[in-house]
Amino acid sequence: MLAAWVDGAPAGAISLDDRGLHYGDGLFETIGASHGQARFLGAHLARLMHGCVALSIPAPDAARLRSEVTRAAATAQHVIVKLIVTRGAAVERGYAFSGSEVPRRIVCAYPWPEGPAGDRAPARAAMAELRCARPVLAGIKHLNRLEQVLARQEARQRDLDEVILCSDAGFVTGGSMTNVFALIDGRLVTPHAAQCLVAGVVRGQLLGVAARFGIPTGEQSLTPQAMQSADALWLTNARVGLWPVASFGTRVFAAHEWTPRLQGALHAAAVEAS
Repeated sequence: MLAAWVDGAPAGAISLDDRGLHYGDGLFETIGASHGQARFLGAHLARLMHGCVALSIPAPDAARLRSEVTRAAATAQHVIVKLIVTRGAAVERGYAFSGSEVPRRIVCAYPWPEGPAGDRAPARAAMAELRCARPVLAGIKHLNRLEQVLARQEARQRDLDEVILCSDAGFVTGGSMTNVFALIDGRLVTPHAAQCLVAGVVRGQLLGVAARFGIPTGEQSLTPQAMQSADALWLTNARVGLWPVASFGTRVFAAHEWTPRLQGALHAAAVEAS
């Protein structure tokens, strides 16, 4: 870690009574930053504010959050900024909150772990053995990520770059750390936001830039069988950007002509939005 701040002050720890620690009672955003500019910061803050409303956490001041993320983004040339908002210190014991808690802001800056997405080898992916229930808080980036923890460990044990999770109903919810896109019948499709473990910021940006290229896009329920028979697959998140899939189980995909064009458009959109 390059640096960390709690409620705007340099810090390396939080209070032991924080509800984020005890119950995962909070939200987070993972934000890529280059040359001091946080990518898609407005979209990240908008999703965070939406999550605060959904969890009844008083939303921190957006201008203050923007300033604190921007400070973290300037700690190195390429940075991953993690912004966490918890409900704050518990004022009484138990799961229920009183409503008088004071939200806590945690901002951490990490060195960028890998090169640009365009330099990354295409992903080796497969369906996870793990299944997840249909998420009650679909699309919200809350702090309860144990399903993702188990899925990431499964990917490591199977020597895969990513595993794709399914709900008990049999529909794809996304990767352990990514959103999923499939090219089916000439359309770039992704699971509905209500079926996603997280409605990713880059997911939303990709739908926008693809539409500007005249590429038909849409949200639909995806099954493992539909993924297996797709013409191409991609993964997205704030760190990997747009990541083409080289293999999905036994299916092997050739490089697709859309990949460099969409990667370039996402990069341009990030610069424009910074």
